[in-house]
Amino acid sequence: MKLAPIPMTPAYRHGSQTPWGGDNLKKVFGKDIPDDRTGESLELSAIPGLNSVSDKGEKFGDLIARYGQDLTGTAVTGEFPLLLKLLDARETLSVQVHPDDVYAGRVEGKLGKTEAWVILHAKEGAQLVYGVKGGVSREELRAASEQGKAVEGLLRRVDVKPGDVYFIPAGMVHAIGEGIMLYEIQQSSDVTYRFYDWERTDKNGNKRELHIDKAIDVTDLENQPEAARAVDLGNGRYQMLKEHYFSLEKWVDCENELKADPRVFKIVTAIKETRITWENGECTLKPGCTALLPANGYDLTIQTGEMLMSYPTVD
Repeated sequence: MKLAPIPMTPAYRHGSQTPWGGDNLKKVFGKDIPDDRTGESLELSAIPGLNSVSDKGEKFGDLIARYGQDLTGTAVTGEFPLLLKLLDARETLSVQVHPDDVYAGRVEGKLGKTEAWVILHAKEGAQLVYGVKGGVSREELRAASEQGKAVEGLLRRVDVKPGDVYFIPAGMVHAIGEGIMLYEIQQSSDVTYRFYDWERTDKNGNKRELHIDKAIDVTDLENQPEAARAVDLGNGRYQMLKEHYFSLEKWVDCENELKADPRVFKIVTAIKETRITWENGECTLKPGCTALLPANGYDLTIQTGEMLMSYPTVD
C-alpha cells in the first residue's frame, strides 16, 4: 500500500528547557507556541516524550511502529535516524559539543549527534560560535572552561546571514548566537555536553548543569570548516549538503517531479508556500510547516517558492 505525504504538527521545547528562546516561531511562522521562551519546534521527532504528531493526531513513533519500512525505507534499520527542528535564539545558546556514535553508545546508550544548520533569519551582526581558535590545546580548553568566562576568548566566531548553511559534525564546539532563527537537521539524539552558559542563572540564581569532563573528552580541536557551498542541480534545485548521515536540498521558485524512493523517506519543510500533488491527492504546506514523504509513497509533483528537503544519505 502506497502512503501519502504526512503533514506534521511539532512538539516544542520551551520555558526552562530553552531559557534562550523567544516568540519568533509564532511571529514569523504562526506556530502555536506554548510560551514566549520557546526555543525549539521539533518538526519531525521520534524522541520519546517529544514526538511530533500527524495531521490525524497520531504520534510519529506510533506511525513508525505501524508502517515500518513502508514509512522509513528499506535502507533504514534500527531506530529512526533523523530529527528536524526549527530554532529561535532570542539569546545565545550555551557553548556545547556532541559526541559521536561510538562515545554516545558507550557512555549514554544513545546515538551520537551530527547536525547542520540553515540560517533562516539573522539580525545585523549575528554570529555563531563555530569551533575553537587554532592552536588551542585540550589542557588550555579545560582550564578555561573550569574558570568559566575565560573560555570566551578561545572560541572561534563567524558572521552569518540568511541562506548560510553550516555543518556541525560530532566533536565540534558550537553555539547559536542571539537574534538567529534556523533550520536544524540532525541525528535523532538529545545528547549534549555543555562547556559554558555565559554565566546565565535562573530566577533562583542557579546556573545550568555543565558537562566539562565529557565535553573535553569528545572535542575535536582541529575542525575549523567554513560555510557549505551549494551545488546547482538545475531547475531551481540545489544540493546544500551531502554528508554521511543526511543530505540536504533547497528548492527555489520551481515545480519538479519527485519519484518515490523505496530505500528512504524524505522530509520537506516549506520556507515559502509549497504545494504537493499526487495521484488523487494534494496538500499545501504553509511557511514553517513540515511533511514526511514516506518511502513507499506516491510519485509527487512539488511546486514551491522555497523549501528545504532532508533525507538519510544513500548511495
